[in-house]
Amino acid sequence: MSTDAARNAPRKKRTAMDVLRELRQPKVAVMLALGFASGLPFLLSQNTLGYWLRDEGTSLKLIGFASWAGLAYVFKPFWAPIVDRVDVPLLGRLGRRRGWMLLSQIVVAAGLVGMAMVGVKPGLATIVAFAVMVAFASATQDIVIDAWRIEAADGPDEIGLLTAAANIGYRIAIIVADAAIIAGAQHFGWPASYVAMAVLMGIGFTASLFAFEPVRAEAVMQSKAPLWTPRGFFDAVVGPFVDFFATHKGLGLLMLVAIAAYRLPDFLMGPMYNPFYHDLGFSKDAVAAVRFPTGLFGAFVGTAASGLFAVRFGLFRALVTGSILQGLGTASFALLTVNHDLGLFTAVMALDQFAQSFAGVALIAYMSSLTSLGYTATQYALLSSTYAFLGKFLKGFSGEVVDGLSHAQGLMGAYATAWIGTGLTAIPPILLVLLLARRTRRPETV
Repeated sequence: MSTDAARNAPRKKRTAMDVLRELRQPKVAVMLALGFASGLPFLLSQNTLGYWLRDEGTSLKLIGFASWAGLAYVFKPFWAPIVDRVDVPLLGRLGRRRGWMLLSQIVVAAGLVGMAMVGVKPGLATIVAFAVMVAFASATQDIVIDAWRIEAADGPDEIGLLTAAANIGYRIAIIVADAAIIAGAQHFGWPASYVAMAVLMGIGFTASLFAFEPVRAEAVMQSKAPLWTPRGFFDAVVGPFVDFFATHKGLGLLMLVAIAAYRLPDFLMGPMYNPFYHDLGFSKDAVAAVRFPTGLFGAFVGTAASGLFAVRFGLFRALVTGSILQGLGTASFALLTVNHDLGLFTAVMALDQFAQSFAGVALIAYMSSLTSLGYTATQYALLSSTYAFLGKFLKGFSGEVVDGLSHAQGLMGAYATAWIGTGLTAIPPILLVLLLARRTRRPETV
């Protein structure tokens, strides 16, 4: 049954004590840890690697192209049906979801150790190959964790609760992979810092052992034909897409376009964040000292604000507000090109972290509401790869854009133009969400 149908069912109004009791559920703690494991490798194969490369004198153009290692996240729908229907050998004895979690986490840790061992000196090819390995394993982990998050929930309200827990864990990991590791690199070097990140994947490994196999989803899966039969193969590979468009009909395409454009302000300049800090002249310790507290504050406040806003005003209003905040947060980095003050850096960072957390929760909650039980992993992989594809492809040119603009405007002028231009990309998704809200069958006034 689609979660849309479940959301239409009458709901009992929950008290504050009900919410507090739900927060004490073991599954919430597991989701928090799995969210951490999901977020940790994300930047290590892309933006954080860019800081390492810039430290070694790599050009912005090559750093931008190296970020294409993250395109692995775009192709998730191609192997998501296997994750949905096939058990992992040996580890699959613990359950399909847990088996895939553990396998992907082991490969991520191995890839990070590989990056640490080869380093940058021998050339980019080898370390980028390990980065691609990390990205593919991380994308696989995301497929199964996203499916578990939706299937482990007892209803739409719990989806929101687990989504918030996952996002907080994810944001904490992003801060660790974008701030703590920078401080570690300052004092212990990049290789040792990457090994430390591999060790931290043990948090996700432990959470996977404590996770449970979703009973409702397993019952639906048992009713389906085996993957190796023609009927089972068609249902696993084609069924999720047929079901999605049968459920949402003509709106399905508009939903995908809106989702594809939604995170452009966050993605387009992604590979340039850390080189930008480097070129501003901030030390690694200074960046880490600012990123860590403001990142944590922004993650918690942005996540809470987005969840409360969506409940109070509806998902579409939350999506529009998140898009506006993303545009403002990204464009505000242009201020740093004329004032390198650490206080301003802190304020800009706080705004950006709040905006990204707010928008991220709104989008995840919306995409989760569009999936159907029995096709959860593949449908959510389709939606999440849709939102990632355009931005992850275009961000590969970010270094070339900044480098090209710098010839006429200087390096800081080029950065300023790029930040403002990227912020303006929030306008198309705002218009698309407004159109989607107007045309949806269950309209929410915006």
